[in-house]
Amino acid sequence: MSTETTTTPYELMGGESDVRYLVDRFYHNMNEFPEARGIRKMHAADLSGAKAKLFKFLSGWLGGPDLFVQEYGHPRLRMRHFPFAIGAGERDQWMLCMRKALDDTPMEDKLRERIHEALAQTATHMINVES
Repeated sequence: MSTETTTTPYELMGGESDVRYLVDRFYHNMNEFPEARGIRKMHAADLSGAKAKLFKFLSGWLGGPDLFVQEYGHPRLRMRHFPFAIGAGERDQWMLCMRKALDDTPMEDKLRERIHEALAQTATHMINVES
């Protein structure tokens, strides 16, 4: 019988406080980086709703409490983002903000790279227009 316990990326990152920090840094970057103007324009002036949704999504996606599913149901990310024209440029802007947010969030380098790669795949899946 195995006594191994599975540790999720959510736990390895530091849990709720570190996921919140990541989300805060992401939206800070979106507001501050001139290169992210395109995706910033897709959001409401008040980012609190977007922050809450991204936190809830990432919480479950990283193996923590599945807050997004509890409140909104299955994420259906592509469908939920379909009203927005997302091309390679928008994906790259989103990833620029997320890459810097990941770099600013304390965690092991291996974990940071795993999360970055998984988010990059997800961001590419969101593309719904040719650039």
